[in-house]
Amino acid sequence: MALTKTKPKELGFKAPDFSLLDPKDNESKTLNLLMGKRGTIVAFICNHCPYVKHVIEEINNIAIDYKERGINLIAINSNDIENYPEDHPDKMVEWANALGFQFPYLFDENQEVAKAYDAVCTPEFSLFDEELKCVYRGRLDAASPGNKAPVNGADLRAAIDSLLSGNKEIPNQIPSMGCNIKWK
Repeated sequence: MALTKTKPKELGFKAPDFSLLDPKDNESKTLNLLMGKRGTIVAFICNHCPYVKHVIEEINNIAIDYKERGINLIAINSNDIENYPEDHPDKMVEWANALGFQFPYLFDENQEVAKAYDAVCTPEFSLFDEELKCVYRGRLDAASPGNKAPVNGADLRAAIDSLLSGNKEIPNQIPSMGCNIKWK
């Protein structure tokens, strides 16, 4: 399995708008509809990636822990489902229901949203402030399959806590790493 790291991108960029299918209710959802009052996390994930599977419960925990504080998490699957049928929207719904996702899990069928965000791997996280300007682009934490680092969301949680305390200059941004997005 090829390991891919988040592509460097200067912070401060505005979150690209989108309208994507939510397979759960078969309706399109927009960034403006789903964004949080105090911040928004856009996470690129998929069903089959072992790196995502390793941390998915913590991703859900972060969505739960910060929702009441005005931070919303939006997950997007941009993978080619013809060659990776495990990532099909029907399977996305099954997985979201089985794990009790407390966040929307959207499907980027034409992969344009992943390209707009310069996303290249799963999982990959970008944190935006209340004006949808990027303040963090990095990993969840140091955990990955096979290492002994705890799955605790430490890096992303520190970034969110920093944003909530009014600090938009977030240090220690380490790129996320995982499977590459499966391009068509």
